[in-house]
Amino acid sequence: MTIAENVALVKKNIAAAAARAGRDPSGIMLVAATKQNDADRVRQAIAAGVDACGENRVQEMLEKAALGAYEGAPLHFIGHLQRNKVKNVVGLVSLIHSVDTIELLRQIDRVAAEKGLVQDVLLEINIGAEASKSGFAPEELPSALAAAAQLESVRVRGLMAIPPFCASGEENRRYFVRMQQLFVDNCDKKYDNVRMDFMSMGMSADYETAVECGAHIVRVGTAVFGPRTYPEKH
Repeated sequence: MTIAENVALVKKNIAAAAARAGRDPSGIMLVAATKQNDADRVRQAIAAGVDACGENRVQEMLEKAALGAYEGAPLHFIGHLQRNKVKNVVGLVSLIHSVDTIELLRQIDRVAAEKGLVQDVLLEINIGAEASKSGFAPEELPSALAAAAQLESVRVRGLMAIPPFCASGEENRRYFVRMQQLFVDNCDKKYDNVRMDFMSMGMSADYETAVECGAHIVRVGTAVFGPRTYPEKH
């Protein structure tokens, strides 16, 4: 299948999942996870109607941005962000999904202030309590939101999660349900610089389940572009 056919199928599946949950599919954003896809393939995904592009790696993002790969769609950063790379990301992307520490939040605030802008971010939640993954524990979320309220150049727009790897999307339902409850529990709390608009969760294997459980953003790579091919290691 072509990239355009894949995007059409993913959108059809999102709409069906939204219907099962009694949701309006227009409120769900399809972010094409563009890692390991060149500028031409990114352009094809944008032409096919993805809502945004999401990059995992700063250097790859900068290289493709220089080629104009993302013209016509918002750009998000969805990978792990090192503090020394923040200066390359703030202002280039409309949304950073993966803020996993208060120190990173403060670094983003400093860089955004220097650039004279306000950077939208999501707070990453380690919903599976995995030692190998970064992110705030659910019980740490109130203190993270309180810290964000003290910063003038960042705006928290919601939460993001990557649940444990499972063979099927249905196995991750329990994590998505927990994320939805965490999101709802914090929606009505009033913090400066915090607007709980988005919950980013769900990838190629489980985005339909994520939509059924309340995701506003799904980050889909393989289902849009096909299996990734990685360079051989010598």
